[in-house]
Amino acid sequence: MLERIAGRSYLIGIVGLGYVGVPLALAAVKAGFTVIGFDIDASRVDKLNQGKSQIKHISDAALKAAATAGKFSATADFGRLAEPDAILIAVPTPLTRHREPDLSYIEKTAEAIAPRLRAGQLIVLESTTWPGTTREVIKPILEKTGLASGKDFYLAFSPEREDPGNEAFGTATIPKIVGGEGAAALELANALYGALVVRTVPVSSTATAEAVKLTENIFRSVNIALVNELKVLFGRMGLDIWEVIDAAKTKPFGFMPFYPGPGLGGHCIPIDPFYLTWKAREYGIATRFIELAGEINTSMPVYVVARLAEALDRLAGRGLSGAKILLLGIAYKKNVDDMRESPALVLIEMLEKRGAEVAYFDPHIPIIPRTREHAALAGRRSQILTPSVIGDYDAVLIATDHDGVDYKSLADHAKLVLDTRNACARAGATGDRIVKA
Repeated sequence: MLERIAGRSYLIGIVGLGYVGVPLALAAVKAGFTVIGFDIDASRVDKLNQGKSQIKHISDAALKAAATAGKFSATADFGRLAEPDAILIAVPTPLTRHREPDLSYIEKTAEAIAPRLRAGQLIVLESTTWPGTTREVIKPILEKTGLASGKDFYLAFSPEREDPGNEAFGTATIPKIVGGEGAAALELANALYGALVVRTVPVSSTATAEAVKLTENIFRSVNIALVNELKVLFGRMGLDIWEVIDAAKTKPFGFMPFYPGPGLGGHCIPIDPFYLTWKAREYGIATRFIELAGEINTSMPVYVVARLAEALDRLAGRGLSGAKILLLGIAYKKNVDDMRESPALVLIEMLEKRGAEVAYFDPHIPIIPRTREHAALAGRRSQILTPSVIGDYDAVLIATDHDGVDYKSLADHAKLVLDTRNACARAGATGDRIVKA
């Protein structure tokens, strides 16, 4: 198997063709491997096979080249899971409404693999989850077949580290954590990923690898919560949190800049920390620090709406009810078309509940797709951003600071700007009608 990896005759299967699976597939193709992609969404499969990307930073040309070369194909036929030598699982791991881990996608994938599992296959979980999932959830499902992990098949965990829209680092240039169930699984998984990415970082177990991923995202969650809390405090004190951070980061040691915002978005930071808080209860540990960070970050939309209401009252002499609000940016971060867990969706619902009329502009998301938590917003279309359109609204709320927007012109034509990203100041726009939140 190691020789086949080295010779690139090792067939790779990837389950889940989203923001993680598709870039991983293309990285494997670029490294010389052939990839079969699996997804339950037949329409997504059809589009991928036609070379049509549904992810902004993945080009149609890259998909078409991989397909034309016979190196990549997608299928919704999970009966073909017996074909690949390695199956890499990159499916969602959301939270339930009660903030408990939802492993249904992982479990269903393992159950789909089990009847097709054959001797010698390598199964790797990439989805973020609590420490112990690979061993305690996937392994028993696969071993019900009578095949034994470490003897008949190999099981590993290697967490995804995708950062959509990051032009400095992509799948192949980010070091990969690898943990295996036993020495043979670790050696095999390490060899495979070593052929795909710039460097691998082997660790002692799958649980350790799972903990690494959670630690990375908890670190970000806690530090973002800290600056969000300081934003509120410094705002009361008449201080600018962005000026404070920009000055503090000139220290060449002992400080790392994090920036506040209207709330957390993306599939990782708003969700992953709660996987560990849930697991911690099994050990009688209260993860107060992590949970406090979550409370602060999830409260930011409430703070933003309160600041907008206050600014309208003070500068326009009116309340939110009946006010026309243009929300700039639906994506959870700038320059991407990813709106998973975006706080902008929460802001729209909160503002409309207060009686405001809300429209949005986002050059990367022309139509809001259907989501589980915000289904009522599906189908809404982005406005055209012109000076006359801007001036027609009582306020513009900057939730995402996409590049390509003329924030100085925006500030010049808007009656009021509530800026949660410091975008106007970076563009040199100032004035009483610009309020930071």
